[in-house]
This record gives sequence, C-alpha cells and structure tokens, in this order.
Amino acid sequence: MLPFFNRFRDITMGSVIIRMILSCLCGALVGIERSYHNRAAGFRTHMLVCVGASIASLTGIFLYVKLLLPADISRIGASIITGLGFIGAGTIFISGKDTVKGLTTAAGMWTSGIIGLAIGAGFYEGGLLGTFLVLMAETFFFGLLKNVGQLEDFKMVVHFTDTEALDTTMRYLKDLKMRVKNLQIEAEEDEEGMVYSAILSIRPYKKVDMEQVAAHICAIPRVLGAHQFD
Repeated sequence: MLPFFNRFRDITMGSVIIRMILSCLCGALVGIERSYHNRAAGFRTHMLVCVGASIASLTGIFLYVKLLLPADISRIGASIITGLGFIGAGTIFISGKDTVKGLTTAAGMWTSGIIGLAIGAGFYEGGLLGTFLVLMAETFFFGLLKNVGQLEDFKMVVHFTDTEALDTTMRYLKDLKMRVKNLQIEAEEDEEGMVYSAILSIRPYKKVDMEQVAAHICAIPRVLGAHQFD
C-alpha cells in the first residue's frame, strides 16, 4: 500500500471529501471515452454510478465503525454489484446485422461501480489502478483490435433434395474452419418431389474463394444449387 493514502483511510470529513471527489473523477474519466463514441451510458452515467457506489461503501463503513451497528459491510457492496448488472443490461442491444453492441459500455459501467466501492472503502490504490486499466482497455486495446483484420459474415443458400446433402455441406464448411451461426430451412414440393432450401449465415476465419466454395457444394450429390447472397 502507498503510505501517502494512510492519512485518508479513516472516516473523517476530509477523507469523505477526498473519496467523493476521487470517485467523481474516476467515473468521469471512464465515461468520457464512452461519450466520445456516442454510447448510451456516457460521462454523467459513469460518474453517477461511481459516486453512488462510493457513497454506499462509505455508508456501510460508517454504520459499522461510527454508529457501532451490526451492519454487514460486504452485503451493501454485493447489492451494488448485482444492481449494476441490471442497469448495464439496458445498454446492450442487437443491431440489424446480428451483432451485439453495448457489452463494453455495460462492463465499463459495472467496473465503475466497483471502482467507487473500492475508493469509498479507502482502497485508493485499487480504485486508481482499476481506472487506469479500464481506460487502457477502452482506448489502447480497442485501437489495437481495430487494426486486426476481421472477415465479415456472409449468407449462402443451398438447394437440395435430401438431408444427407445438407449434412455433407455442413461438414465441408467445418473442414474449411467456417462456423455456421444461423440455419433456416424452407421446403416446397414440385413435380419431382420435395425440394429444400437452406439459408446459412456463415462466419469465416480465413479468406476463401466463395465461388470455389459454392462450386464444391454444388458438386455434392443431391445438391441442386448453391450461391452467396447479401
């Protein structure tokens, strides 16, 4: 522990002010980055969450240390963490492209609450280090991952007359290190019998020639045709 903070660990008016201001600053630092990216929970939300958690932590310590009440300090913190999980869930949504957004914002807000609990409890080192690591995760590592190439999902429709043909197609895609995220099957009857159409949402993990993939699937017995579509 840093000796500098030892004078502020007791519950005094000065230490309460320091904890409130520090919680406000740490929450604001995390929230600024979210506001910059126009996220649902931004500057003010993170600041309020961090300050509120700090007040809750201080209240539990005050009841136990100053008023000598049989209060369970850890129970207040646990309730705050659980409650923040529900609040953070409100920032998570699924976009039209079947991608989940808001997870980073929810995790940042949840972590801001824990940072506030730490600072409110007098664990300044943990709160400050946690703030620094959250900012690193949301800025430096975010920019680092953006530079990593990521292949986009694509959709393919496969027409076939027997389920064995679909099984062979799925095994072929698996051998190519592709993951089928979604599968929809439609059926219709013509003069020759039942014809099935499978709409596949596929995520590739390496670059492949889609025309070659479609041609290989078309060559599978009882497959009538296959093509990629948007």
